[in-house]
This record gives sequence, structure tokens and C-alpha cells, in this order.
Amino acid sequence: MAGSSPAMTISQGELRFGLMVVAVVLVLDQASKFVLVDLMRANPGGLEIAPFFNLVQVWNRGVSFGMLGGEWFGDNQRWILVVLSIAVSVLLGFWLRKAERGIDRLALGLVIGGALGNAIDRVVYGAVADFFDFHLGGWHWPAFNIADAAITCGAVGLILGAILPTRSRSLE
Repeated sequence: MAGSSPAMTISQGELRFGLMVVAVVLVLDQASKFVLVDLMRANPGGLEIAPFFNLVQVWNRGVSFGMLGGEWFGDNQRWILVVLSIAVSVLLGFWLRKAERGIDRLALGLVIGGALGNAIDRVVYGAVADFFDFHLGGWHWPAFNIADAAITCGAVGLILGAILPTRSRSLE
């Protein structure tokens, strides 16, 4: 067709980068949870690491920051959230296959890895294991884990990627 541009495809190396980000997030998230779940069982009151940071054990049965944490759908809520996490990850995986910019591949890898890490928690533990408690004075940020941090950073990266101007690839 005259006037139409060929569909851009990313190289295997570019796709591999995004998939490696997914794998790194998953490994770090699950390894930290493997260690911290046992550590928190031995220290149910939590551990003060610094004046502004504690390790605590919070079981999140809802979504971000415990929203929808009630038993809205009974035990089915757990499985609904697992299926939703996997479905979102698959959809983002299709986007990752076509993402042309490194910031987009990094951000998508972070979100996918985080979503899958939290889905694994729901399958294994019945809830997401959160540990990191940052606080200042009497104010506490909701407890979170590595997967949550990856999802948040990935979402910020996607927003930045949407705002930042794109450089066109040369079609030599």
C-alpha cells in the first residue's frame, strides 16, 4: 500500500531484555518472600531496621494497599485476582513484543514481573506477603514488597514513556 509504513518489530535481543526484567523481578521477589516469611514468623512483632524502616508481616488479600481486601467474593476473590493478574500479564506481554523503546520494555517487564510475583503469592499463601514498612513520625506508608515496588516503578515508566518524545528509527 502506498503511504503506509511497515510494521515495526523488535529484535529478539530487545524482547529478551524485557523478559529478563520479568525474570529478575520474579526471582528477587520470590527469594525475598521465601526468606522474609520465615523471618517474620520468628519475629511476629516485626523488626526495626532503621528509625524510618521496619520489616513487618502483612497479608494483603486485596489489591494495591489492601483495597478490596474484604471477603467480597469469599475464597473466590483470591482466584479472581490470580486470573486477573495472569490475564493482565499476558496482555502486557503482547505489548512487550511490540514495544520499540527501551523504557517501555523495562517498564512492561517490571509490571509483568510484579504482577506474576503477587499472583504466585496468592496461589501459594492465599494472600500477598508484604514486608517493607517505611514511616516518618506517625505516618506509615502501606507495607509493600518487591513486586509492588516493581509494578509502581513500571507504571511510572510507562507514564514517562507516553510523555517523552519518541525518536524515529531510521529505515536504511
